[in-house]
Amino acid sequence: MKKSLLLISILLLASCEDGAGVEEFVLMGLDTKVASPLGRSTKLKAKNVILFIGDGMGPNQVALARLSIGGSEHRLSFENFPITGIVYNHSTESLSTDSAAAATAWATGIQTINGFLSVDAERKFLPNIVELLNTKGYLSGLVATSSITHATPAAFYAHIHNRYEEKEIAKMLIESDISIALGGGAKFFDFSPSNESLHVIYKKESLDNNLLSSHPRVIGLFADGGLDRRLAPPTQLKMTEIALNFLAKKSLNCKGFFLMSEGSQIDWGGHDNNVKYMLSEFVDFEHSVQAGIDFAKENQDTLILVTADHATGGLILQKPIGSRIRSQWTTESHDLSPINIYAYGPGAELFSGVMNNTEIFDRILLALDYSNLDSKNCVN
Repeated sequence: MKKSLLLISILLLASCEDGAGVEEFVLMGLDTKVASPLGRSTKLKAKNVILFIGDGMGPNQVALARLSIGGSEHRLSFENFPITGIVYNHSTESLSTDSAAAATAWATGIQTINGFLSVDAERKFLPNIVELLNTKGYLSGLVATSSITHATPAAFYAHIHNRYEEKEIAKMLIESDISIALGGGAKFFDFSPSNESLHVIYKKESLDNNLLSSHPRVIGLFADGGLDRRLAPPTQLKMTEIALNFLAKKSLNCKGFFLMSEGSQIDWGGHDNNVKYMLSEFVDFEHSVQAGIDFAKENQDTLILVTADHATGGLILQKPIGSRIRSQWTTESHDLSPINIYAYGPGAELFSGVMNNTEIFDRILLALDYSNLDSKNCVN
């Protein structure tokens, strides 16, 4: 996709407290890729699962990204998936979920309190999908453009009632079943000499498939906190490609793999009421999903899911003026919009219709025929 797509023309018109009345004009894009629907799978069950999370990516974020890239006839990669569903996403105590409670819902199938990670409302341990699949001979990986200890990735390995205890969460990642984890968050980690099987990298130049494949586990930490684009860290696309290659090679003698890849900072652009920030992050997310599609076309037993934890910013799209789309932020917080889920590959039909976010966990296990999988048998 052309670099010019990142040069989105924006005019800030007005602002006031909590985003109400923040309006920005976005030019309609010209890099149109018309609809090219992907067919339904003929496979009976999935072997691999790739879960893409656009943090803060509500339906209007998707719509604005589509229009800003290619205009009204354009389709984003995942808009060509054969199955689309609607997801409700409240937490135990609030209609407005945070990322921790939403990620816990996908990871465990149980609703919890905002801020809790893979523990229930009474702070009891909840086994997550990575741990369950590990007992069946699966490998797992995580990618995030935030710290890898941030709420969404953390729900897939941590069990704690405070998402902000990131040093403790980092210890849980080191001790977890995750085979490869790539993102930021170096300041939260303290590696001991006893972690001999764990290969840690800090530079994007170390993202080399040949170098990494000799190690059983890899953690890549490319920033102290979230990835800062101004410092040219690895993109979500690059990290996703590396993780896919690593897991595909390592799982040749295993049942399969599970990969979660998050466009974390789509959400941060929403909190900042910054359309340019949000859309530039969305472009990287879109490229990452396309890499997943390319992998799935070569490995047709792979299920791809694209969804979000919640929408952020109360984004409203108004009638355009000429070729300029009028967008309006109405809050700096999460909003109550239901979000979409897009599915492609074996088991995709399970994600049609309206569902609670907890059902995503159950439907992934159904797509994998989890109940009929043999116990652990994985040599890599």
